[in-house]
Amino acid sequence: MLIALLACAPDAEPTPEPGCTIEEAVPDYANELGCWGDYDKLASLPLDASIPGAQSVKTLVDRYDDNRLYFTNSRCYPIHWDFASAFLSGNGLPPVGDLSLFNTIEYYSPDRRFLLGSVNYYSGPGAWAYELAPYDTADADMVTTAYQLIQSAAYFGGDLAFHPASVDQEALAEELPSSVKIVTTGELFEGIDYQPLNTGTTTGILRFYAAEDVDGSYTPFRELVVLDKVPNDISIVAGIITAEFQTPLAHINVLSVNRGTPNMALRGASENATLRALEGKWVSLTVTSDDWAIEEISEAEAGAYWEAHKPEPITVNPIDISVTDLRDVDEIVDTENLADSITANIPAFGAKATNYGGLRQIGEAVPVQDGFAIPMYYYNQFMEDHGLWAEMETMMASDEWADPDYRESELEDFKDHMRELPMRSEVVTLITEQFTSMYTDGEKARFRSSTNAEDLGDFTGAGLYNSETGDPAIENPEEDSIEWAVKKVWSEVWNPRAYEEREYYSMNHLDVGMALLVHPNFEEEEANGVAISGNIYDATGLEPGFYVNAQYLDYDVVLPDEGVVPDAYIHYYYQTGSPIVYILHSSFLEDGETVLTRDQSQSLGDALDAINTYFYPAYGSADGSWWAMDVEWKFDDKNTPGTPALFVKQARPFHGWSGAAAIEGSGECDGTE
Repeated sequence: MLIALLACAPDAEPTPEPGCTIEEAVPDYANELGCWGDYDKLASLPLDASIPGAQSVKTLVDRYDDNRLYFTNSRCYPIHWDFASAFLSGNGLPPVGDLSLFNTIEYYSPDRRFLLGSVNYYSGPGAWAYELAPYDTADADMVTTAYQLIQSAAYFGGDLAFHPASVDQEALAEELPSSVKIVTTGELFEGIDYQPLNTGTTTGILRFYAAEDVDGSYTPFRELVVLDKVPNDISIVAGIITAEFQTPLAHINVLSVNRGTPNMALRGASENATLRALEGKWVSLTVTSDDWAIEEISEAEAGAYWEAHKPEPITVNPIDISVTDLRDVDEIVDTENLADSITANIPAFGAKATNYGGLRQIGEAVPVQDGFAIPMYYYNQFMEDHGLWAEMETMMASDEWADPDYRESELEDFKDHMRELPMRSEVVTLITEQFTSMYTDGEKARFRSSTNAEDLGDFTGAGLYNSETGDPAIENPEEDSIEWAVKKVWSEVWNPRAYEEREYYSMNHLDVGMALLVHPNFEEEEANGVAISGNIYDATGLEPGFYVNAQYLDYDVVLPDEGVVPDAYIHYYYQTGSPIVYILHSSFLEDGETVLTRDQSQSLGDALDAINTYFYPAYGSADGSWWAMDVEWKFDDKNTPGTPALFVKQARPFHGWSGAAAIEGSGECDGTE
């Protein structure tokens, strides 16, 4: 779904040339490529498509057999070992060992038998690139040998360039002779026009908006929106097309993934003639990994589609008001019965605080601030003290409530009303004394939203509820005081955006409550970011790693300012040497600089690995398919002046995949992708 591949416009493919050499419909391999048709018969989608727009043919040079070159059918043999064990083992050739031994030798040994790589064609820039696996430790002589053999055997040889796929390979590229052309990741991205972020089909009325028009405002959910820029937020819509590229962890894509609605980027979308011709009409949009299509449909067809594709209702376990103690986070979950313990505690402490309690149990690989949780009991007490439950029921029962604009206005007024009402003084004192007894003078309290309708196994609720900071030194209930901060977070339950999201999934709003996770605030962190404890670009499970967005200081990663981008990289943590492949670089840093040092990236990788292992019993897939945790983190020197240290801020199950794509084995492919 997030494997981003570009559409090939009809005139974007290279013009077939005479000299084709492959006659079979489904060849196992070729020793030379004479035309586009030869390449196309062997090409597949790449296993790892972190750079959009690739078709890929694996290459293998057998050094034992006088450097014989093979272009392999990458649909039939998706990994090099598949082909080598089938065709280059025995019968006068040295035997090929098992997969583990093959990988250990052929990617890392200086005495390896095979030179492994791939030739990728990027349709956007029209570029041919020879690439190695990011963790391959081939030296300059090996790369030069393979490059020259491919150049001589392929009709596109004059256009072939070496694309370094990792930081180490960028250094290696400087050692290559001038005869080896180089193409950088940045140069490949410059030619890309189409970026699929969440694939699928949808219907809606096609509308054009400026990003500022939808950010924080209600947009009808049956509209398919074309936006000039990437907004920080958007209500539920049928689908999204942005004229600017997005990062996979951009807030609107996280929302799209959670909702199951298509999301794509298309340069020049706001002026695109095809889209403009359909403005204001009912359309059907299909976003695939390598193309997009849109067509006009009737309103009746759209209605039938929506009826057939209504989301499954999500049941929220009602709040538990039997728990009244301010609970130390170390005492929330039972690691021995993690899955059951998380389920049991979410109604009392919310998912965020409950998962945070799990993080605290993992150990030193996952540094987490200590803290405590304020249970749902006190939110419910506040609502009952002021008759707010009954007030909300009356509002929801009114005839006007069906009007989304009216609903938005009433919810905003309700939130303001909540913040004006007083908390019980003894509750404010209880919370303040708990915080000040745990932390040093001058620390401010961070009150973080923790509802029973977010961070769930089947619903993320990302960005629906805001957190606030309260200062014990400020008199209650003045702005930025403890009471002010608590009430403000409590009121977030009734954010119009949160209400509409819950409504979309048929949740019972009156079952939703707000607990609070409390810990000291970070004032001036040196770096922050979001990470997925899996390789979001790997559909096969053969290229495991972590996807990380990292940003300088406290600049936001998920809701960035216009034009701001983070470092984005894949950490191949489980490969020898733990190589890192950068996709984007922070707009705040100079060329060649990175937000995190190599040691910091490694410590973050250690934490992600430990988090994945710990939470597997609660959130892991029973069938062993792809899954991951969504982790927020910071590097801050508050406890280690001058030396920023890792802090994990939260973890929740990541949505978007139902499992890794099937891999066709040797002899099973039929020539189709």
